[in-house]
Amino acid sequence: MAEGSAKKTDLASSGLNRAFRNPIASFLAGFRFLTIIPISWNSSKDGEFFSSSLIWFPFIGLLIGSVTVSIVSLLMGILPVSLLTVLAMFLLAGFSGFLHLDGLADSGDGLLSSRPRKRALEIMRDSHTGAMGVIVLVFVILGKYAALSSLSGTFFITALFFIPLAGRTAIVLSMAILPYARSGDGLGRLFYSTDSRKVAVLGLLFCMIIAALLSLKYLLFVIPAILLTVAIFSLWCFKKLGGATGDTLGAVCELTEFAVAVGVVLVSRIQ
Repeated sequence: MAEGSAKKTDLASSGLNRAFRNPIASFLAGFRFLTIIPISWNSSKDGEFFSSSLIWFPFIGLLIGSVTVSIVSLLMGILPVSLLTVLAMFLLAGFSGFLHLDGLADSGDGLLSSRPRKRALEIMRDSHTGAMGVIVLVFVILGKYAALSSLSGTFFITALFFIPLAGRTAIVLSMAILPYARSGDGLGRLFYSTDSRKVAVLGLLFCMIIAALLSLKYLLFVIPAILLTVAIFSLWCFKKLGGATGDTLGAVCELTEFAVAVGVVLVSRIQ
């Protein structure tokens, strides 16, 4: 037992080093977790590389955005923006198997309940979605639709390209800020390591570089949207739950995507 625990601790504490030593295995472990695209090569070793895969989360978000933009661009001029928005939202959520929307709904049930910490965590583990979860889910989806469908042309494409990158960056930032809230093992704990803060800095820098390449205005409006969302939601999670769970990490991804979509709307209005 002690040997197994020591091995687990060693794997968790060397996340960044393992990412540099085994970039392909680390990338694929994260890619298989964050998407439903079937790549089976070396999948049996994913458990060893979950903590080191965290550094790839923003890049995987960028890939999801790039594929979504490629598909939507083929239909621009054929379908109206409203239908393109629905298609884009389906693709962005579908590539991850709707994992983060599920986390958003579960987080809504737990965080908006009047129950104490322990009971709130139990509610979030329940596979049934309650009224609060449904309400949060509907409002975020409607908000994201309203923001994206109000955009057109380059702004619409830029939003689709950038928001999945921002969402996965938010996951990394949240893990750097918050401890894991549940006792014992959990899915979210597999990704924690002593390098979480270093990875968060690298992820944020990557996100800032992409934003700056798009336009300085995106750097000024979009990056604060990410940081503000993560800060407010993390504070709420810490006060209510004592930290993060797999569900709240999914929730912060969805909330950040919504916030960044609004940020792009603001950029479009100051042109």
